[in-house]
Amino acid sequence: MSSDAAGSLFLLPNTLGDTAAEAAIPAAALHRARSLDYLIAENPKSARAFLKRIGYPRPLQEIRIERLDHNTRAADVTSLLQPVLAGRDAGLLSEAGMPAIADPGAGLVRLAHEKGVRVIPLSGPSSILLALSASGLEGQRFVFHGYLPVERNELVAAIKELERQSRRLLQTQIFIETPYRNDATLAAMLRVLSDDTLVCVAADLTLESEMVKTRPAAQWRGQAPQLKGRPAVFLVLSVR
Repeated sequence: MSSDAAGSLFLLPNTLGDTAAEAAIPAAALHRARSLDYLIAENPKSARAFLKRIGYPRPLQEIRIERLDHNTRAADVTSLLQPVLAGRDAGLLSEAGMPAIADPGAGLVRLAHEKGVRVIPLSGPSSILLALSASGLEGQRFVFHGYLPVERNELVAAIKELERQSRRLLQTQIFIETPYRNDATLAAMLRVLSDDTLVCVAADLTLESEMVKTRPAAQWRGQAPQLKGRPAVFLVLSVR
C-alpha cells in the first residue's frame, strides 16, 4: 500500500569513468542530484567526490550518505528506506552508470515498490546499452549475464553455452568482467568460439580512450587489444 506521506526514491546516474558529468548526464538529472540531502551509495567516499564534481551547492557534511553494497544485510536495506517512508526524498547512486543494473541497489528498489514508494529513474549512461547499440549485433533479442565464472573450466563451459544460446535463439549475449581479468577472459573466448561468431569488445565507454570494435572471432585472434584495468563489456552473436 502506498503512502502519500512517503518521499520518492530517485535513481541517479553516475559517469562511467573520469569524465565531466555534464558530458554524460542530462542537466535535469544533475539538478535533481544537487537538490537531495539523503543519498544511498555503493561507496560513500566516491559519492561525495561525485557530488563535489557536479557542484553540490551545500557543504558536503550536511548530506547524509549511507552505504549499500554487496555486503549489506537485508535488514539494513530495510532501514535505509525508513527516511523515505517518513517523507524524505532519497537518491540511489551507483559507482558507475545506472543504479540497480549489475549493481547491489536492485534490492532497495524492489523493497521501495513493495512499500509503495515512488521510484523515479533519471536518464544517464549505461555501459550495457551503449555497448549493445554500438556493436551492430542483434538489438531485438539480447540477454545480460553479469559476470561469468572465474574458474577456467567453468568459464570455458559458460562461453560455449552462451554461443549455443546465441545460435539457437539468434540472441546477443552480453557480459562484463572484473577489469584485471579482462585479457584472460577475452583469450578464453577466442580459444573457444567458432571462427565466424561475432565478438564485440566495448572498453572505456564515454571516455577519450573509448574503443568499440565488432569482428568475427577469427579476426580477433592475434590482434586482441590490451584490456587490463579498463572497464569493458563483451558481446557475442553466433551467426551460423
